[in-house]
Amino acid sequence: MMSKDKKMSAGADYQESLQPGSFKYIWRHLSHDSGAIVGMICIAAILIICVLSPYIFKYDYSKISMADKNALPSAEHWFGCDELGRDIMVRVFYGARYTLSIGVLSTAISASVGVALGSVAGYFGGRFDSILMRALDILQAFPQLVLATLVSAVLGPGLDKCIIALAISGIPGFARMMRANILNVRGQEYIEAAKSIDCSTARIITKHVIPNAISPIIVSVCMGIASSGLNASALSFLGLGVQPPEPEWGAMLSSARNLIRQYPHMAIFPGLFIMITVISLNLIGDSLRDALDPKLKD
Repeated sequence: MMSKDKKMSAGADYQESLQPGSFKYIWRHLSHDSGAIVGMICIAAILIICVLSPYIFKYDYSKISMADKNALPSAEHWFGCDELGRDIMVRVFYGARYTLSIGVLSTAISASVGVALGSVAGYFGGRFDSILMRALDILQAFPQLVLATLVSAVLGPGLDKCIIALAISGIPGFARMMRANILNVRGQEYIEAAKSIDCSTARIITKHVIPNAISPIIVSVCMGIASSGLNASALSFLGLGVQPPEPEWGAMLSSARNLIRQYPHMAIFPGLFIMITVISLNLIGDSLRDALDPKLKD
């Protein structure tokens, strides 16, 4: 039988593991939030089908069949076929690979660069902070999609160019947010204590400042993936993103726009999956925000 001291120790360990900000605390919050559960299920289902699509579907996403040109949804083609007789369901799930990968990679790049710039600017201040803030003011004078469109127009169309354009357009937001968080953290007593025992500046920033200022960034990353995925579809729709015949959702909408009145199914299904993905990621982000910042709860 477990002794009283061991029980108390186990209980203390469990309570410590459920401290706000811990992984178990965040997961427990997400698993008890119905909106987050729906979002995670939808994203997981899309990802699983994307990975298994070569083994699930009998059609290739690029296979042209003029006999099935503009075919309506049926038992043979659940989502119908496009103007070249290609199966839309297969192209939708293959297209998720492009849209989600663009969202994840571009957000990861912009968050990494933005966090680094914001951390240095917020901690040291001075001339670098002033120059960086003025540069970010110039970039943020343009809406994110407009800035991404300008960069894409300069770099040219393509998957890698689209990722770079969206990453550049997302850096100012992450840098400003991280700088504001650093300004709140750097005056705390534990930072002064670290300085008093001669901790190096690099150690203070990496071990004390960034970990205590990163929570809002985690939420923004989740929201940023949704926003970047949506903007990626917009760039592809404008002809500046992933190029045909690759089945990116925005490119599919662009090719369907001239036939939307006669064959609305060609635009409905790609648009529906864009909506589901964005809403799912936003639901997860909202739940993460509540878990990482309890002050925002009602």
